Amino acid sequence: MVSRMQVIKLGAHIGARIEGVDLAAGIESATARAINAALLEHKVIFFREQHDLDDAGQLAVARLLGTPTTAHPTVTSRGERLLPIDSRFDKANSWHTDVTFVDRIPKASLLRAVTLPPYGGTTTWASTEAAYDRLPAPLKALTENLWAVHTNQYDYVGLHDEPNRAPTDEQRAYRQEFVSDRYETEHPVVRVHPETGRRVLLLGHFVKKFVGLDPSESATLFNLLQTRVTKLENTVRWNWQLGDLAIWDNRATQHYAVADYDDQYRRLNRITLAGDIPVDVYGQRSRAVVGDASRYSDVVSPVPLAS
Repeated sequence: MVSRMQVIKLGAHIGARIEGVDLAAGIESATARAINAALLEHKVIFFREQHDLDDAGQLAVARLLGTPTTAHPTVTSRGERLLPIDSRFDKANSWHTDVTFVDRIPKASLLRAVTLPPYGGTTTWASTEAAYDRLPAPLKALTENLWAVHTNQYDYVGLHDEPNRAPTDEQRAYRQEFVSDRYETEHPVVRVHPETGRRVLLLGHFVKKFVGLDPSESATLFNLLQTRVTKLENTVRWNWQLGDLAIWDNRATQHYAVADYDDQYRRLNRITLAGDIPVDVYGQRSRAVVGDASRYSDVVSPVPLAS
């Protein structure tokens, strides 16, 4: 019941733990609405001790909160709805918002711990709403008139590989599949959140360049803005335990999986919810430049809370 649900805030700008909800037992529509409201307010929410929740139960929860996408636009060999986040193939150890290289950025993701290393393997989320709110007025004016090109053909090696260590055959195969179809999309750097109406920064490691700027200018400005997003006061860090489920608002966050567990095995299962096409502060929508994401996801535009 909704009356048993407790929301325990973890930080001033982001993060809350939800107690009193047994997701495997099934949740009512009122509870689903309360969970969605907590997600909008806290950006990322965590459930402990959901030991009876399996893949099917995770998908059932996802369907109560939105419309699941296929597992991934390009990585299609590992499942139809559920994407294994498997350390043998990839470690997402850089700041990003999921799948921003397509025009229809996902609403949210549900990530469940399956196998954890004996140490390390935490995940950190950052609020892109708090980052925008804390910008000085000149930077707000700049970012509100700035667009960026996002692509899945990004510098994978520069971001992910350890120095002097060649990727494994599994990692090479994963990367080849990741870039098997090319996507490029122009997104506003400041988008209006479709449910809250708040302004958020839209950046992360899929950004190739800013429209109208040369590579050097783009890199300098990107680093300046990313530093604003990832200031520690904008973040929350989660120490995973078996039975944990995390849900984050992909439209108002970035995240970083910390690769500090050596060669220990780590696996979490992710289900993603369909979202809308971002809109800037002037009402202009994101533009797909290369690639058609219609087979990956529907476009789902929620009704804003204010309406």
